[in-house]
Amino acid sequence: MYYDKRFQTDIFFPFVAFSHAQIKASSTGSYLMTENKRFTEISERVLSLDKNALENLSNRLAAGQTVSPETPEEKACYQVIQDLDHIGGHVQGSTTNKKYMRNEIWSLVAAKGAPSWYITLSPADIKHPIAIYYADTKTEFRPKIMEYDERFRIMSKNPVAAARFFHLMITLFITHVLGVGTPHSGLYGKTSAYYGTVEQ
Repeated sequence: MYYDKRFQTDIFFPFVAFSHAQIKASSTGSYLMTENKRFTEISERVLSLDKNALENLSNRLAAGQTVSPETPEEKACYQVIQDLDHIGGHVQGSTTNKKYMRNEIWSLVAAKGAPSWYITLSPADIKHPIAIYYADTKTEFRPKIMEYDERFRIMSKNPVAAARFFHLMITLFITHVLGVGTPHSGLYGKTSAYYGTVEQ
């Protein structure tokens, strides 16, 4: 955990790394689409788009109008949008990725029924000794009482430690409170299904 401390505390590294991850996901999505049997069909559709129809649709959508494709040219433009969704779905944080997540939730509701509980978790990292241990430079876990400013300063310098602590707490909540993957029932009874996401 400590060999990459200088990257964890670099204020620019998370943004650069996330940007590269998004670029890689976009490239991977494009590569997967090129191996699809429909690649020839999609490429021909892109090359044969009516520029006037595409510009007209863009202007109407930018103006906030509700647009439904009517002509064959407009339908071809909308079909390209669906093809591009296939790429965007691989990119974390993209609009398409969020749309896919909504579809997963609706599918889960259709299969299991409406959810019984809506739970929002916000672990207080600056108040937990494990989070402080993750963010600090010490190799041994020896919790001690610190002032609020010192705890805040340690956590604010290491967002990776905060993310690791958040992941740990959510994993423990799912395992021990919800009882997922354990022989015992959860605090709210037997959990038939759950869906969790992080605000973006």
